[in-house]
Amino acid sequence: MRPSNVLPYLPVLLMCGVLAAGAANVPAAGDPPRLAPLPPVPEPPDNKTTKVKAELGKLLFFDPKITGDASLSCGDCHAPRQGWGLAEPISRGYPGTVHWRNSQTAVNSVYLSKLFWQGDAGSPEAQAQTANTGAVAGNGSNDVMEARLRQTPEYVKRFKEAFGTERPLINDAWLAVATFERAMLVQKDNPLDRYLKGDKSALSAKAVRGKQLFEGKASCIQCHNGPLLTDEKYYNLGVPRPKEFEDSGLNQITFRWEIYQKGLHEKKYREWKDDPGLYFGTKREKDAGKFRTAPLRYIKYTAPYMHAGQFFTLEEVIDFYDKAGGENEFTKRYGNKTKVLKPLNLTKDEKEALIAFLEELSGDEIKIAVPKVPPYGVMPDVPGLTQAQAKRIGLERHLSAIGKK
Repeated sequence: MRPSNVLPYLPVLLMCGVLAAGAANVPAAGDPPRLAPLPPVPEPPDNKTTKVKAELGKLLFFDPKITGDASLSCGDCHAPRQGWGLAEPISRGYPGTVHWRNSQTAVNSVYLSKLFWQGDAGSPEAQAQTANTGAVAGNGSNDVMEARLRQTPEYVKRFKEAFGTERPLINDAWLAVATFERAMLVQKDNPLDRYLKGDKSALSAKAVRGKQLFEGKASCIQCHNGPLLTDEKYYNLGVPRPKEFEDSGLNQITFRWEIYQKGLHEKKYREWKDDPGLYFGTKREKDAGKFRTAPLRYIKYTAPYMHAGQFFTLEEVIDFYDKAGGENEFTKRYGNKTKVLKPLNLTKDEKEALIAFLEELSGDEIKIAVPKVPPYGVMPDVPGLTQAQAKRIGLERHLSAIGKK
């Protein structure tokens, strides 16, 4: 019998997989941070990767049936031709609203133990569920999304092949989407990996010079290290307020609603104008304006950059760090700008070398044709079960328990 609810345990299981897969790449205590090739793809024990599950997940990734009004899909905010993110500063939102942060790439995201800019999802499964049900993102209702899947004959067939259930279950949809991301949205062999494994011809001479600067004078490696080029820690860099928060009424509505519903005290609600970031989770003023270090793999394809897309080019990003970051509302209020940042005094040639390194480590673009999603069809009820039984114990769990086909 399958577990009734696997999602709460997946973050812990996935973290165990990450630690086991990448243990050889973790520096010992006291060792300086370093870069490392990608380890094998982590995989939780109760969501093993299979071809049928990955193919189902690919369909679901591009199918708007698993959002609120069936007009958006994962692929609308994580578009293949836009770096599997969105080439706009702030992501599009549910119809009638907008989002409030930048849409990050889905490429290699299965390695992260902290997803979203606040790191408040611990696994790809949890990320998919949160994004598709979030009020300014997918805004989906579980019972409605599940009903749509059950009224799609192709999904009834594919869910049974992938999970063994008589009807699609919405929790299994998140497992399938995560499986697709593990199977198809990972760069398993790029120039940086080949270089770190001994192929010194994998990077150009200019990119090698950029790598030396990355690890040395530019000091990028202090935060952008390990296999994903992120320490997954939180920093306030002094990134400026996005202009959309000031210029757009709809953006302002979304932002004010978010800080209200996430429990900001009335005084702070009235005074704060910048995104508090990690503060939402910790409620500590020293964490206001902090965001998780962004991974750098695939960065060539994922502009714009920062948590609200404040910078459109890598040149802008490097200039920002060259000047030791900036100032925002929270660095001024609480003096919590990270001490890691120092003026770099990079020359024009050094900046160009850094960009060459970042672009080459991005590797080849991942191109996947957008599939045609299956249409609706009327599906009859499963016979042999009374309404009372269905209400009392749940249709699929009952069938699974008695072995009924």
